[in-house]
Amino acid sequence: MQFTAAQIAALLKGQVEGNPDVVVTKLSKIEEGVPGSISFLANPLYTQYLYGTQASLVIINADFVLTAPVTATLIRVASAADAFAQLLEMYNQVKLNKKGISKLSFIAESATVGNDIYAGEFAYVGENATIGNNVKIYPQVYIGDNAVIGDNTTLFAGVKIYSETVIGKNCIIHSGTVIGSDGFRFNPENDHKKVPQIGNVVIEDDVEIGANCAIDRATLGSTILRKGVKFDNLIHIAHNVEIGENTYFAAHGVVAGSTKIGKNCMFSGQVGIVGHLTVADNTIITAQSGISKSITKKGEVYMGSPAFDANKYRKAYIHFRNLDALVQRVDKLEKQQKEAAK
Repeated sequence: MQFTAAQIAALLKGQVEGNPDVVVTKLSKIEEGVPGSISFLANPLYTQYLYGTQASLVIINADFVLTAPVTATLIRVASAADAFAQLLEMYNQVKLNKKGISKLSFIAESATVGNDIYAGEFAYVGENATIGNNVKIYPQVYIGDNAVIGDNTTLFAGVKIYSETVIGKNCIIHSGTVIGSDGFRFNPENDHKKVPQIGNVVIEDDVEIGANCAIDRATLGSTILRKGVKFDNLIHIAHNVEIGENTYFAAHGVVAGSTKIGKNCMFSGQVGIVGHLTVADNTIITAQSGISKSITKKGEVYMGSPAFDANKYRKAYIHFRNLDALVQRVDKLEKQQKEAAK
C-alpha cells in the first residue's frame, strides 16, 4: 500500500507543507522514522525528533511553530493525535480487509455462510454452523458444529470455537483463544467421575477477547459475555460465569464457576475471583487482588488478597509495613517489665 502526501491530507482534511507528491508506504514512530514512512508529533516531549527524523511525512498540529528547518513534508491538522489515530484505523481496515475462501479450507455442506466472508487455509467450519456476513476466519481456525458467528466478526489464526457456541456481531477474537471447552467439574463422591458439560458459551455483540484466553462452556445453560466486554490476553472464565456489559479484564484474570459480574467493571492484572459470587456494577479491582466474597455496593474499589475496601487496605498496609518495628517495641517493653518485677 502506498499513498502520497496529498492523498493523506485529503483523507485527514489537512494542509500539506512541502512536497505533496512524496510517497509513503508504512507507519513509524517519529524517533524511529525512515524514508518512506509517515509519523506524527503530538507530545511536546518529542519535538526534538521532528528536526532530525528521517520519516518522509509527519503530521503536526496546525498551530505548531517551527523553530528550525525540517526535511520531512508536513501535514498540518487540527489535532495530530486524532488524525494519526484515524490513519491507524484506516490502515488497519485495509490490512485486515481479507475476502475469499481458500481451497484448503473446509466448510461443511450443511453450514450456512453469509456474504463476503474470508476463510483462510485449513480453516474448518462444522456441520450446521452459521456464519454471518463479512466474517473473517483466519487460517487454522476451528468452528464446531451448530456454532453461530455474527456479522463482521473476526477470528484470528488458531482460534478454536467449540460446538453450540454463539458469538455476536462485530466481535474480535485473537489467536490461541479457546471458547466452549469443558468446565472443570468432577464428582469426588463418585470416583471423581467427570460431570458432563452440556451447556454452551454465548458472546454478545462488540466483544473483544485477547490471545490465549479460555472461556468454558456451562454445565447447563450458558456462560455469558455481555455486549462490549473487553478481555486482555490470558483470561480464564469458568463454567456458568456471566460478565456484564462493558466490563474490562486485564491479563491473567481468573473467574471461578457460576460467578456473576456486573456491568462497567474494571479488573486489573492477575485478579482472581472465587466461584458463586456476585460483583456489583462499576466495581474496580486493583492488580493481584483476590475476591473471596460478594461485592454488593456499586462503584467500590477493592485491593489486596483477600480484597477489601482500597482506602482501608492502604491504611492497614502502613501498619503492616511497621509491624516489625512494633514487635520490637513490644518485646523491649516486656523485657523492661520483667526486669522491673525482679
